[in-house]
Amino acid sequence: MAIVLAVILMLAIVTAYFLDFTPAETKWGVTFSPYYAAEELDLDWQETYLAILTDLNVDHIRLSAYWNSIEPEQDSYNFDDLDWQINEATNRKVEMIIAVGRKLPRWPECHNPSWISDLSQEDIQSQQLEYITEVINRYKTNQRIKVWQVENEPYLKLFGECPPLDKEFLKQEIALIKELDDRPILITDSGELNSWIPAGRAGGEILGTTLYRVVYNPTFGYFKWFLPPSFYYYKAKIVKWLTPTDKVIVAELQAESWHPEDKNLTQMTEVETSKSISLEQLRSNIEFAKQAGFDEAYLWGVEWWYYMKTKNNYDNLWLEAKKLWQ
Repeated sequence: MAIVLAVILMLAIVTAYFLDFTPAETKWGVTFSPYYAAEELDLDWQETYLAILTDLNVDHIRLSAYWNSIEPEQDSYNFDDLDWQINEATNRKVEMIIAVGRKLPRWPECHNPSWISDLSQEDIQSQQLEYITEVINRYKTNQRIKVWQVENEPYLKLFGECPPLDKEFLKQEIALIKELDDRPILITDSGELNSWIPAGRAGGEILGTTLYRVVYNPTFGYFKWFLPPSFYYYKAKIVKWLTPTDKVIVAELQAESWHPEDKNLTQMTEVETSKSISLEQLRSNIEFAKQAGFDEAYLWGVEWWYYMKTKNNYDNLWLEAKKLWQ
């Protein structure tokens, strides 16, 4: 992996300031989590979601089939929240990515039903495959769903409260979904910390990268990645050359402020949040994703924009992002 990253970085440095890989058009979307909106930001999640669809007018969205919400009790399924999200998006002809699995977007990453705590690993995996089957069979007739995502950043070891990756079980999940439906499968990975090669070989057709420009570390504080757009461009080229991956997209483009461990975003001032995302940084991140050659990108943080707009009387981020769908 280190050799691959070194080659990519060398190519990127050579062309960093000479080439712009901006595509003719980029499709923009957002990732939405109702539970993050409600539990972390104290928002009415349905109101927030409708604002995303009707005010921002997004036409691409990534939603998550959280296992703990869908199967709160063993073999007892509740699809009410996800049904509502999918139906509202379908009615407005929004294209959807639906993420399934144990590890999905938003902390703590692994959204475990409480009842699996007493099960063996073998039984947990068996139950997980049953839940995935229920999700795919329920929604596979919906033609606005374009992609199934399996797990979230399964090869990223440094983040989330999750057990170690079982690579063979990941392959079982992917094989199961391919047996149930023929839509392409998305596997996501860290843009800056991983090579993408194992994720590209996992069995999906699409690889989704994260793309962060300013991050926070407890030791160093806030710092900006030095990587140029060409780093991601060449990385995408190499992963498509070395793996069966057909397409690389940005699954998580930084558009939300990074918060330290002792605070959440509702406890931070505008000065603090602007250290990682300001209006200028949002614009810069959007331009960076285009220059890196991506023709599809999903912004991370739409719930926070709505929080800033409705609770903090600061609508600049919301209005800036809105330009993407006008």
